[in-house]
Amino acid sequence: MERTRRLRQTAALRSMVRENHIRVEELIYPLFVIDGKDIAEPVLSMPGICQYSVDRMKEELDRVVLAGIPAILIFGIPDHKDEVGSGAYDENGIVQRAIRQIKQDYPDLIVIADVCLCEYTSHGHCGLIKDGIILNDETLPLLCAAAVSYARAGADIVAPSDMMDKRVGAIREALDKEGFTYTPVMAYSAKFASGYYGPFRDAAHSAPGFGDRKTYQMDPANGREAMREVEEDIAEGADMIIAKPAMAYLDIIKEIRRKFNIPIVAYNVSGEYAMVKAAAEKGWIDEKKIVMENLIGMKRAGADMIITYHALEVAEWLKKGEV
Repeated sequence: MERTRRLRQTAALRSMVRENHIRVEELIYPLFVIDGKDIAEPVLSMPGICQYSVDRMKEELDRVVLAGIPAILIFGIPDHKDEVGSGAYDENGIVQRAIRQIKQDYPDLIVIADVCLCEYTSHGHCGLIKDGIILNDETLPLLCAAAVSYARAGADIVAPSDMMDKRVGAIREALDKEGFTYTPVMAYSAKFASGYYGPFRDAAHSAPGFGDRKTYQMDPANGREAMREVEEDIAEGADMIIAKPAMAYLDIIKEIRRKFNIPIVAYNVSGEYAMVKAAAEKGWIDEKKIVMENLIGMKRAGADMIITYHALEVAEWLKKGEV
């Protein structure tokens, strides 16, 4: 007679038959770098997360490297914004300077550079604007310039998050033309116009100055459309796919895994992080158990890697054998 409980009787048995695991090698830690000096400014809506100036980011990166986390995803906060987001593709911009310093100090650390204009534009949108309309094709050359600039600074991977149509193909062509044939593109392909991004916009100073991003980020109600986005990005040359957010979109991750043979990255976004932190601070949940359950859900759905603000804590828990 079959009894599935037989394989649950001891911790050793449960571990032996466990189908999915969280490994530190699969974690990616986001890092916010800001213009200025001697800055380690806490993000109030994201407990434990700070904005770092280039001269202070080493204290955080030392923890990342010591924890064995192999990769960071870097976001820049410039001191100058304009209509065309020039800081994104300035060879001496905040991200470019940060990347050069990181690769000098930590040559083996994988640096993933987020490619978008929203942190750099005075209006806070991800593309150029005319008469209140976010322009698609006119934005592509600027995204290409940013991606090439990051690769030139030493970025190992570029990650376009803007959600402009055809940007993956344009960036791939631009990278190849400049000799960066082996720089992978990690595309935010299934990126939804979500309410879960609020704390990130506090951290990155990237809230739109008017309207919203619903004309270019995806409608949360649409799953089949996400598959079209993923398929198009793969056809244009994406090497990895990001699904964002993660927790309310596990069905999207599962469907991507079912349909496409490509590495999938789940982005455990700022709002998901902040909710767990707030509930844990109130004593309403066991933070460690909830974080690990959330992340294992992403793995079970089909994610190969996870971008998460919990990465340092998770790495510590794994190292101590506490989870």
